[in-house]
Amino acid sequence: MSRTDRQADAPAPAHADAEVPAEHEVPSDLALAAEFGATTRDQWRELVAGVLRKSGREELPDPVEDALSRTVATGVRVAPLYTADDAGDLPTAVGVPGLAPFVRGSRAGGDPAVPGGWDVRQRHAHPDVAVTREAVAADLENGVTSLWLVVGDGAVPAEELGNVLADVYLDLAPVAVTGGLPAAEAFLALVEGRDDLAPGGSLGLDPLAVHAATGERQDLTCLAGVARRAAAHDGLRSVVVDATVFHDAGASVVEEIGCSLAAGVAYLRALTEGGLSVDEAFGQLEFRYGASADQFTTIAALRAARRLWDRVGGVSGASSESRAQRQHAVTSSVMTTKRDPWVNMLRTTVACFAAGVGGADVVTVQPFDAALGLPDSFSRRIARNTQSLLVEEGHLARVLDPAGGSWYVESLTDSVARAAWDWFTEIERAGGLVAALDSGLVRDRIAAAWDDRAARLATREDAITGVSEFPNLAEKLPERQPYTWSAPSGGLPKVRAAQEFEALRDAADGAQERPRVYLATLGPVARHTARATFAGNLFQAGGLATPSGDGASGLAEASTTVACICGTDKDYAESAAALAKELRAAGATQVWLAGKPDLAVEGVDGYVFAGCDALHVLRAAHEHLDLSAVMAINAPSGEGAGA
Repeated sequence: MSRTDRQADAPAPAHADAEVPAEHEVPSDLALAAEFGATTRDQWRELVAGVLRKSGREELPDPVEDALSRTVATGVRVAPLYTADDAGDLPTAVGVPGLAPFVRGSRAGGDPAVPGGWDVRQRHAHPDVAVTREAVAADLENGVTSLWLVVGDGAVPAEELGNVLADVYLDLAPVAVTGGLPAAEAFLALVEGRDDLAPGGSLGLDPLAVHAATGERQDLTCLAGVARRAAAHDGLRSVVVDATVFHDAGASVVEEIGCSLAAGVAYLRALTEGGLSVDEAFGQLEFRYGASADQFTTIAALRAARRLWDRVGGVSGASSESRAQRQHAVTSSVMTTKRDPWVNMLRTTVACFAAGVGGADVVTVQPFDAALGLPDSFSRRIARNTQSLLVEEGHLARVLDPAGGSWYVESLTDSVARAAWDWFTEIERAGGLVAALDSGLVRDRIAAAWDDRAARLATREDAITGVSEFPNLAEKLPERQPYTWSAPSGGLPKVRAAQEFEALRDAADGAQERPRVYLATLGPVARHTARATFAGNLFQAGGLATPSGDGASGLAEASTTVACICGTDKDYAESAAALAKELRAAGATQVWLAGKPDLAVEGVDGYVFAGCDALHVLRAAHEHLDLSAVMAINAPSGEGAGA
């Protein structure tokens, strides 16, 4: 029995104005914090400053919370504390679910086509028709409510679309295709004459995404004709604004949303110039966004995107009902790792949670092995069960916009919306998205955003579990069939957060023998274990084994010329310079020290510490161990993973 069948009689999501039984009413005079004294922000700041000074911070910013703030997107910082004082500048009209400005959701209740939850959409791109047909059947029988088929060379052949969908009840399961005009034409030919298609499908036309990926201008004049044919089928949309092409290039949510608005406006112009009314044009668009494991940023981004699209609709003259942005959230390819891929299950669970809480109409969880190749039946099962767990066991969709009203979430939503709108208007001033792509404006802006993120990744401020932190050098990666399509080139790049660390791991794995960094410890275990553990974790992130020993005694047995001294500051002052000399006498030609540079130990080549540029350290060690040539040989030519 499918999830739709089981939930046919499921109760509607809870509403704020639902009638509450008298015995369950909370007394209006209940003082939950009566035993706690009032605390001001200034008092909190004094306490924070005291803690920071005890941790060694001598110079503190004003206000002190700036020391604890972090950047989550271009021009968007998150503070450590939000109170009612922060609500003063926020828009008061966030509305209610299903009504403008749609911040709290595009629907007043659950999707009528998917009682009790959002649309669970699984992606299929296997070129073997029999394999895809079997996978489609397994998905629909086990919780998936709609299909997403990648059509074209290296994926599902357009001429085999009918065979792939032969066992699918198209009046029950919406189908979305990706593959340009040939895919759209193939699907329209398949359903010609039918009037019972399940609403929620998509023809996936997105010429601007192709332009962004290839650098080549595309024809938009065909959109209106296809849209009129799609309009013959209730709920079938012709155009997808696929913002994941910007997300996958390294954009923050600000660039992703701003570019999606610019693409949406370009499509509105093309559709209305082709004869569609404004409302009809709005009804032909679906928006696709990346959902990352940065939970609250993803929630805020989806809310902000709906608010801004409503604003576009308002100035375009669209009716209030047509301005609700239909959103398809896809778990991020950027966050997906090849190494320790099992951790991707946790990342996609958080991303799926954020997409659901953020109000996405459709959610796709990418299989945990997507970066390795074509997923198998196990990884697809885990992907769909992730959503089933959140919807059916967690009842996540039973409450609309559960994050709404939080000072933090509302403030973050507002900050993202303002920054994204500024970027959108900059694109429009440059002549629109086509001109901004041609001029390099979009590429340069996204590159700057990625440079900021890459710097945080290099220092492990943004840690990647299983890759830059807590790597497993003994892991055996699952084998997967490689993708058979060629990644587009000539336009925006495709990046992954783990790519630089994984390149180092590949180089180390490609050596005839596992390369090593010897950890030369000072003093008893209690004194050196903290820094030895830290240094070992850092060097292992580059695929380097880290045998250890007392002083220089174990260097010869470690069979390496790179060493790292580990101990306490007191031990360093007494013995580190002498140990560095002993290590060099024993054959070490590169010596690191686990500690900060202000220790200034004679004979040391560099320092490893929390916040150091780990990639710089690892590349220097690799070069010294003559692994750079191996890295060049193992460098990938391109990847096919991603949405």
